[in-house]
Amino acid sequence: MRVLPFSLPLGPLGPLGPLGSLRSLPQIPFQPLLRALTLDLAILTGHLILYPTGIAQERRAADLTPGTTQLPTEGRSRPPVVMLHGFIDNRSVFLLLRRSLSRHGWRHLVSLNYSPLTCDVRAAAELLGRHVEEICARTGHAQVDVIGHSLGGLIARYYAQCLGGDTRIRTLVTLGTPHEGTAVAPLMSAHPVVRQMRPGSPLIEELRRPAPGCRTRFVSFWSDLDQLMTPIGAARLAHPDLLSRNVRVTGVGHLALPVHPAVVSGIRHALESDEFEAGAKANRASGGQDGDSSVA
Repeated sequence: MRVLPFSLPLGPLGPLGPLGSLRSLPQIPFQPLLRALTLDLAILTGHLILYPTGIAQERRAADLTPGTTQLPTEGRSRPPVVMLHGFIDNRSVFLLLRRSLSRHGWRHLVSLNYSPLTCDVRAAAELLGRHVEEICARTGHAQVDVIGHSLGGLIARYYAQCLGGDTRIRTLVTLGTPHEGTAVAPLMSAHPVVRQMRPGSPLIEELRRPAPGCRTRFVSFWSDLDQLMTPIGAARLAHPDLLSRNVRVTGVGHLALPVHPAVVSGIRHALESDEFEAGAKANRASGGQDGDSSVA
């Protein structure tokens, strides 16, 4: 998979706010870092303007009239795409991604909100499972694809790997998701979900357990300038039982991952690529340590 090179760091509560510090950033030349910071601030400004539009849950499409026969859709159209936002965010972060997918032929697009009061990844994963069942029943599809930003990707992974959600999730694309846990922002550890995202937490250790037969395909986008991932590379997925591909993004910050045009293009490719199997098997054979594709 190819994406394109670019640069920038984060949005709300990033290296310029209480969640991080410049000390957590990788050693990157000043000029690319400055470009990254400038772009990230622009994205943050736009996201703050759009944020109120995503607070309410998305309006669900009208139900079928009782008794209506619903023909199976498998093989005739792409599966629904479910988008799940990150910590202290909402569905507005996917506005540009959703527009791009719609323009390129995706018809069933669902952006979910989970409560900012969510205190447990496992409970959020169970709720996601109920949403996915409803979406499958409503659309006639047996499976969905899921795009998860940050914490949203961790919730979706737990559903697929630990709750039997691999029967429903065909492909899970994660963007800046702390698969290995992140040590950034120690002061935020008072929040139970932040503690679950720490390296070595019971949740992270549970996700490291064997997962034989998991059918979901995983594509993990990780950035070398993601200031919420400490250490850098914590968003790579390296599990010997999971069919996964890691995609390195150069110089893009955490908040920018769902909106940068090159990443958006890479996401579309990940959802429709016929080349997934060979790359994923190579990644699994190396334990997820080699052979990353790149957005470059």
